[in-house]
Amino acid sequence: MRSCAILYGMIIAEIGTSHGGSIEKAERLIDAAAAAGTDAVKFQWVYADEILHPDTGFVKLPGGNIRLYDRFRQLEVAPDFYAHAAGYARSKGVQFICAPFGLRSLYELLNIHPDAVKIASPELNHIPMLEALAAYREKQKKDGAEPVPIIVSSGVSKLADIENTLSILGTERVTLLHCITSYPAPETEYNVRLVRTLRSIFGIPCGISDHSLDPVLVPALAASEGGIMTEKHITLSKATDGLDDPVALEPEQFAQMVHTVNQCAAVLNHYGAEHGREEIIRQLKNEYDAEKVQAVLGTGIKTLAPAESENYGRTNRSIHFMHAMKAGSIIGEKDVGVLRTEKILTPGISPSFLQTVLGAHLVRDVTSGAGVQWEDIVGK
Repeated sequence: MRSCAILYGMIIAEIGTSHGGSIEKAERLIDAAAAAGTDAVKFQWVYADEILHPDTGFVKLPGGNIRLYDRFRQLEVAPDFYAHAAGYARSKGVQFICAPFGLRSLYELLNIHPDAVKIASPELNHIPMLEALAAYREKQKKDGAEPVPIIVSSGVSKLADIENTLSILGTERVTLLHCITSYPAPETEYNVRLVRTLRSIFGIPCGISDHSLDPVLVPALAASEGGIMTEKHITLSKATDGLDDPVALEPEQFAQMVHTVNQCAAVLNHYGAEHGREEIIRQLKNEYDAEKVQAVLGTGIKTLAPAESENYGRTNRSIHFMHAMKAGSIIGEKDVGVLRTEKILTPGISPSFLQTVLGAHLVRDVTSGAGVQWEDIVGK
């Protein structure tokens, strides 16, 4: 089992929720990922009410439109599902990584001792969850243990968002992944030079979380920029009904990606970082259009990619009312949630103001699911 500190080459197979709640399918996905050469598999610990309000809107699936909240409900499984998956993964020689989406899933995940905790891009501003994870790691250190490693994805974010996240989590045993939160993500918007930029700014190891369809181009260029970690979705078939299956790699493609990243590692180790980078780019320009390669590399300046810019504030977390309330009511913990806005609701104020909202008085009636606005409340 390889360490998360491996230079140039850590591969994560994002299984996510592609298992569809079947432990047998989860095992088949782990088998496929291990056979393809992955170092780790990653799952998502889903409880719908930690992610969305029931009235957030609909998602179009092959069987027709379904409430997105209900689709996430279908993906909920018991904690022993993940414990079994973790044990099975380790029996195959690969690490078990998992993304929580709220306090309940975080604490249940920590109870089964994952090899790393993944903070997905929309949770970069889930302040209560980040603070709870930071407190857990501090307790580990006080007890003389190494803190659990954290992997942070940076899709649909600005530099200030990443800075705020790391100010809570710290930087010890933290890896940052450049990402575009779009499914699929256009290769030419990936701005892969950001891998080097982010490493320089934050002083921590960086890599790529790739949602593009090509198994080679973005991962190879990320490696050339010094990325030490590559995460990409895996599926048994793109034709199945998992939320991310259409943008995932089938096992043969995933093995091709692993081979490519390993080749890049060999080139970088042989030539050194700078000459190795030039050699990788030269080879890619022979395989792809040279202008496309340059476009994928981008400027290295951190901006929202066009494909994700409209989702800023909707995919990330904000404070929402969990049910309708009347003017004059005092807001309690069960009245609001730190949720993704997603489809049709209005974003609320930042989760960083949750303690300000709790105990405040409503000055007007509000509807279930609405984002909390400053105009809704007066001080405690």
